Parts: sequence; structure tokens; C-alpha cells
Amino acid sequence: MKNSEESKIFLSGKIAGLQLKNRIIRSGCFEGMSQGGRVTEQLVEHHRAVAAGGVAMTTVSYCSVSFDGRAFDHELWMRDEIIPGLQKLTETVHNEGTAASIQLGHCGYFASKKVIGKTPVGASRKYNLFRNSFCKAMTGKEIEEKIEDFGNAALMAKKAGFDAVEVHAGHGYLLSQFMSPFTNRRNDRYGGSVENRMRFPAEVIERIKKYVGNDFPVLVKMNQYDGMKGGLEIKEAVVSARLFEKAGADAIIPSCGFTSKTPFYMLRGKVPVKEMVSNKKNLFTKTGLALFGRFMVREVPFDKLFLLEGARKTKDAVSIPVIYIGGAVSKADMENLLSEGFGFIQIGRATIRDPEFVNKMKKGEVTESDCDHCNRCVAAMDAGGVFCVTREGKI
Repeated sequence: MKNSEESKIFLSGKIAGLQLKNRIIRSGCFEGMSQGGRVTEQLVEHHRAVAAGGVAMTTVSYCSVSFDGRAFDHELWMRDEIIPGLQKLTETVHNEGTAASIQLGHCGYFASKKVIGKTPVGASRKYNLFRNSFCKAMTGKEIEEKIEDFGNAALMAKKAGFDAVEVHAGHGYLLSQFMSPFTNRRNDRYGGSVENRMRFPAEVIERIKKYVGNDFPVLVKMNQYDGMKGGLEIKEAVVSARLFEKAGADAIIPSCGFTSKTPFYMLRGKVPVKEMVSNKKNLFTKTGLALFGRFMVREVPFDKLFLLEGARKTKDAVSIPVIYIGGAVSKADMENLLSEGFGFIQIGRATIRDPEFVNKMKKGEVTESDCDHCNRCVAAMDAGGVFCVTREGKI
């Protein structure tokens, strides 16, 4: 067996103009640590610990590009006011020898009317069970405004010291809603064919690259498939990946799942209904989850490398780096992924379980994460911030 120092995992790699010290990136895992839409000391410390634990880059998640793109009050939204806090975060991460990225997106039709103070927008008018509400279809003017919001948010992220941005075009967020035939029923230039449905997301990437420059990495998280009938499937996702590359994306992260329909499809493992009910404050939401949670949120068993087949198809379709995400929990699997041509690997729950996981792999102390995918950390996001319930002994 190779020793850790010879492992492909710990060789440096490059995305656009950014050199990363190894091939492991902390994925965007919603932290629930941005109360009032601001950077907190808890958020800074969370990413400091992950950075110190050995990843090449950590991803701050989730930051809306505008006030009206939030599902919760404890989500960031990009504006000048929070740049000093973000600068503190990036400086802290850099002091640990790690790069920092921030995930930029917009919730679209599952934004909370209570949080944003108005009716959410989406690709088409659509009922959202997640919010028990309808959204309104975006006008051409509103689409242009959001394209500009994405560009400005990326520019502010660069100003704040981030080394890259990750555009969230998956998981049923706004750009994903345009890409998916499930939510996009438009009959204008932004609907119909996959090329038309990709027009808005592609224009977002073009605007961002125009504002931040060619050397600044723009990663795109997108769906291989949505996970429900009538949603995006792999054949169109491959076309979408090519269009993202053409628009200027520097790397693709092929994920899956739709937050308002198949939320645990992207995670796999257990659905912690009991903890989710306990952590919700709204009585209507608590009651609904308690009574119907097992039926509303489908449980999908966890398997190692559960997104590999579609990720391979995506990798073969583009020339830019494809970052593997989805059940990469062992050193052997990571080395195999890199050997077959994936540029980098994103991991999330393994670093929530143990921020030192990557360092321990490098030292040979562990070869696989001991996270059991109970997903109680997901429920904790709504209870003051994400943490491993099992590790800290809290129920």
C-alpha cells in the first residue's frame, strides 16, 4: 500500500488560476450560523477548524446574491455590510494554509415570504409544498436583475478575499429551477429546449467571469438528475455541463436532488424526523413534520460513491475539471476517483463528524470516515448551527 505522502489525494492541483495544496475540498454544507444574515464568530471558527483539519479549500454555504433569495433568516445575503466579516473569515482560513470559496445562489420559489417580505420568484408560477405557497414567474427584467446580482455578489466575494466562488445551480435553487423541466414551463427564450432553459444560468456565469476575470475560479454545482418524475435527467445534464463550460465555468460539481421535493436524495442515509421536529419553531411546520415527515421526506439508503455513474458521464463530456461529490468516504475510493480522471473531491459530513479527517488520512491514522450518515447534523442546522450530534453526545 502506498504511504499517504505518495497518495494522489495529497498532490496539488489547479482550478483556473488557483493552486490548491491537495485534492480535497470541503463542500458547501449549510452551517446555520449566520443569524440575521451576518457573519458570526461561530461561522468563522467552524471554517477555521475545517481549514486546520487539512482540506485544500473550504466552502462557505449558503450566501444569497440578494435579500429576496433566502429561505431562512440565518442565511447570508451578499452586501457591502458583511464584507468586513467575510474578510475576517477568509483571513482566518488563509492563516491555516487553506483556500476559501463561497457558495452563491438564490432560493427562487422556495424562498420564505416571511423572511423576504414578498412573494418569491421562480422560473414559472408553481406551488411549493415546502412553503405551502405559490411563486410568481420572473419577468425578463427580473432575470437581468438577478444576472447582475450574481455578478456583483461574485465581485464582492473576491473583494472579501475569497479564492473562488461556487455558483449553486443544483438542488432546486433558482438556477436549477430554470434548468429543470419540472419547474420551468416557460414558452419564451428561457423555456422549452435544454438550451433555452440553460440560457439564464449560462448568462449568470458569463456575467460573473466578466466581473471577476479569467484567473478567478468559478465552480458550478449542478444536478445530474433531480430525483423525481418530470425533473432533469442525466442526458440533459450532460448538455448543460457543456453549456456551463462554454459560458466560462472553470469546474463542474455534478450533484443531485431537489430541496423542495427530494431533499435527502442528495445526502442519502437516515431522515432524522424526531430531531427536525424538535428544532422547528413554527407550530404548523412542527405539526406537519411530526404527522407526515416520514411520508413527505423520502429516505434513500446511503451507498458509497452513489453519484459515480452520472459523474463519469459529465467528466467525459467536458474538458474542465469535474469535482466528484457523493459518498466518497474512504481513502481508497478517493484515490480511485482521482486515478480515473476526476480533478478534485468534495466531502461534507466527514468533516462535520471530524474536522481533522483529512489530516488523519494523511498521517495514516484513519483510512475511512466513521460518519454513520444518521443526518442528525442536518437537523442541527436549525438549532443554532451544524455539529456532529454523535461526536458531541447531544441528542
